[in-house]
Amino acid sequence: MPSRPSRRLQTFANPSPDRDYRIHMEIPEFTCLCPMTGQPDFAVLTLEYVPDRLCVELKSLKQYVWSFRDEGAFHEAVTNRILDDLVAATRPRFLRLSAKFNVRGGIHTSVTVAHRKRGWKARD
Repeated sequence: MPSRPSRRLQTFANPSPDRDYRIHMEIPEFTCLCPMTGQPDFAVLTLEYVPDRLCVELKSLKQYVWSFRDEGAFHEAVTNRILDDLVAATRPRFLRLSAKFNVRGGIHTSVTVAHRKRGWKARD
């Protein structure tokens, strides 16, 4: 059965919950629509997080990202929404999301948002 877009982020248990480690993902095919013109916007998303008890499952993340393809969204709003949804699903110790949008009208836009669990400090 072919995959479909979905806003449901699935998770799995962190295999090493007693250790701080960083998961880095690059998602080079993010698309949404400009809410003003309806034209497509393209971005590379960079996700870095330190999981606590849960990790995000990759296929569900792919389908989640895909779900924005036909939705109008300002760059700032969509980046913050993705961060909020990932935090709600995984409750990470730390999560940073950067969205680097392609040039539009001679302007290159990057938006970076972060979440840090209260009281968490990186352990070396």
